[in-house]
Amino acid sequence: MSAQKMVTPDARRKAVAHACAAHGVSQRRACQALGVDRTSVRYRSVRPDDAPLREAMRAVAGERRRFGYRRIHIMLRRQGIVMNQKKLRRLYREEKLQVRRRGGRKRALGTRRPILVPDRVNVRWSLDFVSDAFTDGRRFRVLAVVDDFSRECLALVADTSLSGLRVTRELDALLAIRGRPATIVSDNGTELTSMAILKWCQQTGVEWHYIAPGKPMQNGFVESFNGRFRDECLNETLFSSLAQARAAIAAWKEDYNMNRPHSALGHRSPAEFAATIALEIQAA
Repeated sequence: MSAQKMVTPDARRKAVAHACAAHGVSQRRACQALGVDRTSVRYRSVRPDDAPLREAMRAVAGERRRFGYRRIHIMLRRQGIVMNQKKLRRLYREEKLQVRRRGGRKRALGTRRPILVPDRVNVRWSLDFVSDAFTDGRRFRVLAVVDDFSRECLALVADTSLSGLRVTRELDALLAIRGRPATIVSDNGTELTSMAILKWCQQTGVEWHYIAPGKPMQNGFVESFNGRFRDECLNETLFSSLAQARAAIAAWKEDYNMNRPHSALGHRSPAEFAATIALEIQAA
């Protein structure tokens, strides 16, 4: 690693640690070889984690989603929380609360809070679309909804057109059966950033989290499901009509939830895993 690449103290510390581990040299010799001051390598931060300040900042950012760090600084000062603006800006960036620049039309923005790992069912659902074609070349799409904790497929809606309004109707049907999730995760597709989704979020109180553009790995649960769905169902069947596609997809969804072993769930099916967790919660 060249000296030009090591522009931060953290990078220098990592370079010295790598040299010590890879070549078995002492810290002193590694610092001499890399041109790094030993005091910066041996330094240990005594900076507090500022958890109360971070929580207060996240609360303001969640309530006022279009406020940048300067206005958040003013709002915190009104609450009696005095903080240097440079420090607030650092915490603001570490919490990833930067405001996304809006386009020309009004669209849903979703929550700016860091997404949490689900610890039970109905904490987080993931949405995505999968495309396929009939034998005559016409295209159709499938809306996939997955519970990120139990890996259950909650819905597979096939149609030639799936608007934002149609998505909200399907979500309403799911809410009537399963209850309201805490968060829904999706990409930034036109249907999922529409006024229909914005209105639905306001009415239901469900937080909608959009992944960063070009980062499908941030929606990994449904992306993984889509791969299995395409490999085991869509690529295995020739669809001549929408009715046939819906019947085949519904049968595969039932088998996936009830019978298909899932390696991440200890080779249990999603339904078996969800039932086991429900029994453990009752026993506790």
